[in-house]
Parts: sequence; structure tokens; C-alpha cells
Amino acid sequence: MIDEFAKNHLHSRLRRDREALLWKLDGLSEYDARRPLTATGTNLLGLVKHVATVEARYFGEVFDRTSPEPLPHWQDSDGSDQWAAEDETRDQIIAFYRRTWEHSDATIDALPLDAAGHVPWWPGPYSNTNLFAVMLHVLSESVRHAGHADILREGLDGRTGLRAEHEQEIDEEARAAHRAKIERAARSAAPVNG
Repeated sequence: MIDEFAKNHLHSRLRRDREALLWKLDGLSEYDARRPLTATGTNLLGLVKHVATVEARYFGEVFDRTSPEPLPHWQDSDGSDQWAAEDETRDQIIAFYRRTWEHSDATIDALPLDAAGHVPWWPGPYSNTNLFAVMLHVLSESVRHAGHADILREGLDGRTGLRAEHEQEIDEEARAAHRAKIERAARSAAPVNG
């Protein structure tokens, strides 16, 4: 009974965070969805593509349930899953992510939490694992990258939050006052010569 509860809970959290990540693309121009927003090139559409690839690998290869999506062999990964090429549309990447959800969900539904899996890119004794560990890993990856997306989106246009229904009107004056208060605290805590 606890296994089914845990599995359902993890799965519902994964579904929630998938939607949150996609929501970060809503209303953005093609340029803003794709452009590098950090020194390492992190971008919103690339985060979606990367998380889709991660899910496809973990809920596919790891359990011998090959993803219907064409993926290069994991050893041949070249980082191209982290950004959108000129010939890849936003709709194509979102569709890839949604098809990956379907495949991942089918894997999760079909297997018990203790189902054996093998992650060839994990070291030593950890490469032999189970569905529970993989669900935790993929959920962690999804949460991590949804957090990245949240910060990137806030930097673009100030929008924040987990879901559209919880989004609040942006009060620029209140945000500026709050930021100024934090800045004052940081400056007063810093050493005089720091």
C-alpha cells in the first residue's frame, strides 16, 4: 500500500513540475525562448528539450523500454539537447516533451517501484537501480531545471511562480522596495573593507 502511495505521489509531483516548466515558455517570443540567458548558454527552450531527453533516457533505456523518440546513444551526447537549433521549432520540442511524458507515464504505470533498472552512465554499484530511485532522480532533475527556468523567466519579464492560476500582478514599486531592503541588509552586513 505504501509503495502505491509513494509512486502516485512522486508521479503527481513529476506531472506538476513538467507543466510548470512548459508554462515558463508561455507568451515569450521565439528569440526570448531560445536566447542564452547565462554565461553557459542556458535558455528556456533548451531546458525543456534537455528535461525531455533526460526523461526519455531514464524511463526508456534504463528499463529496456526504448523511447519512441530518436535519441543519440548516451555516450555520444554532445550537449545539443540543451538548446534549440535553427531548424527545431518550439512546437516540435514541446511535442517531443509531451510524447516523452506519455512514454514515461506508461513505464511508471507498468512497473512496480522495485522494478530493476540499469543506468549505464552511473558509476559502479549505483548503476543497478530501481524505479523508485529513478523516479526520485528524474523528479530532482525536473525540479532543478524548473527552478532555473523560473529565475530565467523572472529576469526576462518579471513573471514568477509555479502555475498560471497562482500568478500575481507584478507590483514594480513593491518589488523595487523589497529589493532595496535586501540590498541595504547585504551592504550593512558586508565588512567595511569587503
